Amino acid sequence: MGQKTNPIGNRLGIIRGWESNWYGGNDYGDKLAEDDKIRKYIHARLSKASVSRVIIERTLKLVTVTITTARPGIIIGKGGQEVDKLKEELKQITNKEVQINIFEIKRPELDAFLVASSVARQIENRISYRRATKMAIAAAMRMNAEGIKIQISGRLNGAEMARSEAYKEGRIPLSTFRADIDYALVEAHTTYGRLGIKVWIMKGEVYGKRELSPLVGLAKKQGKGGRGSGAPKSRRRK
Repeated sequence: MGQKTNPIGNRLGIIRGWESNWYGGNDYGDKLAEDDKIRKYIHARLSKASVSRVIIERTLKLVTVTITTARPGIIIGKGGQEVDKLKEELKQITNKEVQINIFEIKRPELDAFLVASSVARQIENRISYRRATKMAIAAAMRMNAEGIKIQISGRLNGAEMARSEAYKEGRIPLSTFRADIDYALVEAHTTYGRLGIKVWIMKGEVYGKRELSPLVGLAKKQGKGGRGSGAPKSRRRK
């Protein structure tokens, strides 16, 4: 079961919390679509700010958006000008008051989305996918990850037939619910088509009770950073 499901969704309510926190009645669908629109807008507008997760909480009159990023200075801007602009832009999307919290990612090498995005960006810049993958794995293991796996699928190096290659170091116990595994899927757009990049990062195991917040594990691993709130072993599969 653990091999076929999304590792994050498989652990919701156990050791992971939801990234949208609100109650919806008959307007549930509208709120869900609006959350998706907010996330896409933030990732597109802040494409250079290394944004990972966007956590949205709603009350009757207020929408609270928490952005996890490795480069908070870009989002905040000089004197907070950029974050104020972003707040006004999100107000136009939600038609409600918006509060923005920024949470700094101290170790981007252990964030699956940022790792996958980095590999995708290098592939789009014509760097060898094997080199980009092995560098990402080595960086994660230097930051004390217990395991990491990266899988790339598509027309690798422009091959006529699509295939998948996976590189792994350490352990990734997907069927162990207490295992704190971060996961992400990112696409790289090349002249030969799209490549799918999947990243699994094993950060450790969680014992006992844990607050179900998407930020808890991040804060525990690297310390709270909120603002305003060797050659890896590889396995090839053709």
